[in-house]
Amino acid sequence: MRHKFPPLLLVLSLATGASGQQAAKTSSAGSGVERLRAHVTRLASDEFDGRRTGTKGAEMAARLIAAEFGRLGLRPPSGPEVHREGDGKQKAAADPGTYFQSFPYVAAVELGGKNAMSFTARAGDAPQNAHAAAGVDLRVGEDWTPLAWSASGRVERAGVVYVGYGIKAAELNHDDYAGVEVKDRVVLAFAGTPDGDNPHGQFARFADLRFKASAAREHGARALVVVTREDNFKDDKLTRLRPDEGVAAGDAGLPVVLVSRQVARRAVEAAALPLVTFEKLEQSANEKVAAGATQGAGARANHSTPLKHIAFQIETDVVRREAPAYNVVGVLDGSDAKLKSEAIVIGAHYDHLGRGGQGSLAAREGEVHHGADDNASGTAALMELARQFAAAKGRPRRTLVFVAFGGEEEGLLGSNFYVNKNPAHALPQTVAMLNMDMVGRLKDDRLIVGGVGTAAEWKQIIERSNGPLRLDVTADGRAPAAGEGAVPVVNDINGRVIVSGEPRRPFALTLNEDGFGPSDHSSFYARQVPVLFFWTGTHEDYHKPTDTAERINYEGLARVTALVGDVTRAVDAADRRPTYALAKTTPGAGRSAAGFRVYLGTIPSYAEGGEGMKLDGVRDDSPAAAAGLKAGDVIVRMAGRDVKNVYDYTYALGEMKAGVEYEVEVVRGGERLKFKLTPAARK
Repeated sequence: MRHKFPPLLLVLSLATGASGQQAAKTSSAGSGVERLRAHVTRLASDEFDGRRTGTKGAEMAARLIAAEFGRLGLRPPSGPEVHREGDGKQKAAADPGTYFQSFPYVAAVELGGKNAMSFTARAGDAPQNAHAAAGVDLRVGEDWTPLAWSASGRVERAGVVYVGYGIKAAELNHDDYAGVEVKDRVVLAFAGTPDGDNPHGQFARFADLRFKASAAREHGARALVVVTREDNFKDDKLTRLRPDEGVAAGDAGLPVVLVSRQVARRAVEAAALPLVTFEKLEQSANEKVAAGATQGAGARANHSTPLKHIAFQIETDVVRREAPAYNVVGVLDGSDAKLKSEAIVIGAHYDHLGRGGQGSLAAREGEVHHGADDNASGTAALMELARQFAAAKGRPRRTLVFVAFGGEEEGLLGSNFYVNKNPAHALPQTVAMLNMDMVGRLKDDRLIVGGVGTAAEWKQIIERSNGPLRLDVTADGRAPAAGEGAVPVVNDINGRVIVSGEPRRPFALTLNEDGFGPSDHSSFYARQVPVLFFWTGTHEDYHKPTDTAERINYEGLARVTALVGDVTRAVDAADRRPTYALAKTTPGAGRSAAGFRVYLGTIPSYAEGGEGMKLDGVRDDSPAAAAGLKAGDVIVRMAGRDVKNVYDYTYALGEMKAGVEYEVEVVRGGERLKFKLTPAARK
């Protein structure tokens, strides 16, 4: 068993002096750094095509990681312990495929064979010129298309109502549905918002069409028809069928289709509204909002208009294709007869953004997003730590589980599946999860560590691990498992090293207490596992093709890797597991919280679709917890609105007010339950 040395001997060991520092410097620039460089360079190469989950590039990356786990002698999650030769090498590596943990993933969305749309004159009330519109069949892919997250269904000759931008925003006193009946009709709305292209405008968060779909469904619409912003239909990026988080969350609950501006213009002309043209309708949406800014709430009245005399007939047939998606899991069994039943998970996601699209910040699609920092850097550190622990003469006392997660960029899909469906080691016996995401751009020694409030011991462990000198001592005759820069400090009478030291420069740490955040550790903290999250911060190449291997600080990456290794050893050396603690948090911090006036404390699941919105977790000090909500609950109705997915939930959240009691209905264990919840004001 190894221990950190007492402070007195820390001072004594400084006698190693310059020779020890030189040894550390030489080793730091040697094989450890070069191994990290080789891993990052390979994963971030064009060969892996950006590692988008569900693609060949991601599978190639998974196989590379699995092959490395096998070469190191880690066992597959369901396989037997790998026995070793006397020199520490395993007899035979396992089949790389056995390290794969498959999880469901929608990789492609295709049109089925039953897509059709037309608009016709309504019998009995057609104007004199409506014959021009009678029986107009539209061409799918040319005039219109269903969206990827549209429900499949059929709408028979339904009346049409124009609703401006289709936005309902209580906090902005704006309602495009006010005063008009849309039940059982088709809603026609423009894409975008009155803010135009301003990403910081007051309506910015209402631009997402999934929120517009929620508003349309709440008002009883049969379908939502959205008019493109581009004159050329195929130039509009919304016309491209592709999966995203909206697909993972399930369909919209009604058909949602995109139509060209030319089709919308013909429909408006066919309706023959007095003195109304397509251009005037579009202009009116912006003018009334602008007037509201100076004339007060009354000016922001609805500008909805029934398009009399015409009807839409719509049939949507959307097929979602699943593709192989994997976590890669390797296990190093512990050596202690009792403590080997406990596990420390060390994780990093290996997926990235492919050639752009959803999640990319690049100006255009098509270029390989290399993802060297995000997150080839963390994956390389994961493999290097697996090598260090597997190669050590003395195994850790606890079991180490190394996991390269897939699907992180699509909403923590892989880690969510791991904790909820198929953990390699029982979660109650998982004592800690250490996550590395974007650890390759160390600058000025600044390192951010999140989750330090999730265990009572974390701050002390991190402080000791970040000291200016790392010392390892053994009392059983085995050599300490020191890093490559270590030099002997104390030998026993037989000449064996019993204390080694490694001089190094401490990090300038920024410590964040919250266990939730936009990476895979959140999935574990939601299941009450203490977590730590290591990252070196964002940069101008984030989610762009320019996040390339040559921009990585490899010496810095080696230092971060060493720190994570030391924290792992400290957890392993302690007889008691880290004590789970409720971390302090800023109310409302989370992936979908920005812009809302109220705070509930729920952690939505982004990995599962279906009827309702599943909760990955509930903050213990939150209004949701006080109401009685729990992790695993599926919210199906909130504040008087049906909830089919996370977008419906977010839509309802935007309508809620602090201090007002609302009813929430959830499904728990097959039973439908009702709770009273009072949101808190966002601080």
